Amino acid sequence: MKIYNYLVVVLFTSNGLHSFSQQADSTKPVKHFSGTASITNNGIALVPNFSLEKPAAIFIMSFGGERFSFDPDIRFGLDGKPWTMLFWARYKILTKSKLRLHTGAHLGLNYRNTPITINNIPSENSIARRYLAAELAPNYYFTKNISTGVYYLYSRGLDNGTTKNTHFVTLNANFSHLALNKNFYLRFNPQVFYLYQDGREGFYATGLVAFAKNNFPLSVSYLVNKRLSGNILSKDLINSFSLIYSFNQKFSSK
Repeated sequence: MKIYNYLVVVLFTSNGLHSFSQQADSTKPVKHFSGTASITNNGIALVPNFSLEKPAAIFIMSFGGERFSFDPDIRFGLDGKPWTMLFWARYKILTKSKLRLHTGAHLGLNYRNTPITINNIPSENSIARRYLAAELAPNYYFTKNISTGVYYLYSRGLDNGTTKNTHFVTLNANFSHLALNKNFYLRFNPQVFYLYQDGREGFYATGLVAFAKNNFPLSVSYLVNKRLSGNILSKDLINSFSLIYSFNQKFSSK
């Protein structure tokens, strides 16, 4: 399947587990600045064969209003070398009903280390490969904490050596606040997905479980990704643990 036109829309939402809020005038437009900063023992990407598979630091942020947001996703290895940088622009089309819908696009940079030799001394050169991508994500909310949805992403590689056409389709569920007691809760996100990359394809299942405390910014999570079938070059099973700091600040203009 080929797609020759891909959209670039203006201006993600990063779900913080903790909120620092300021009082805002309900008659004035409210902006938000939210995000997460996390450290993981094993960097896993949305697309499995883009995974770092080394300890990494991940910074996901979101800045914007009720509908538009700018959502950078910046990832580094703990050795300080860049891994991926995604500069998302997102727009929420449906926000008020049980059925919600958002779309978005990004310029992505994926870094790969290439061996080089200078004056007979071997070293590595970090090369950025560019991608353009667009997404569409409808979700249906049964309650404020339970939803299910479909997610579609198309990515186009711009440079030589990149994957030219990627189609990524998921069926997912979100249980955002499963109370263990009055202080602690779990977040559970299972999904199955189909991945197509330049003629190769595969089916996968993933699950994320996060353990958090009410009104506390730190949480821990466990992510596992299992390949069910296919011929894409990736490991059959990858998993990671993460320590996450979350924040969410709201403000209005005067």
